Amino acid sequence: MKQVVNIKVPVPEEVLLSLRVDNDEFAAQMKKLAALKLCENRKLSIGQSAAFAGMDEADFIRFLGQNKVSIFGSASDIAEDFNNA
Repeated sequence: MKQVVNIKVPVPEEVLLSLRVDNDEFAAQMKKLAALKLCENRKLSIGQSAAFAGMDEADFIRFLGQNKVSIFGSASDIAEDFNNA
C-alpha cells in the first residue's frame, strides 16, 4: 500500500459557508482542482492526476474537457514536438 501524507490547509469558515459545502466536500473539490492544475502544467500525468483527484482516467479526462484543458497540450507544445521529430 502506498503511503499517504495528510496536509493541513487552514480555510476560513466563511469560505465554506459561502460555498455551501462541508469540510469533506471542500477537500474533494480542492483535490480535483489541484489535480487539474498539476496536469495542465504537466507536473503530473493524466493517470497520476486522476488518482490524486479520486477519479478514474476517463472521468478525469472529461473533467479536463469541461474545464477547457486539452490532453494534447497547447498549440506551441505540439509545434515544438513536430519540430523536434
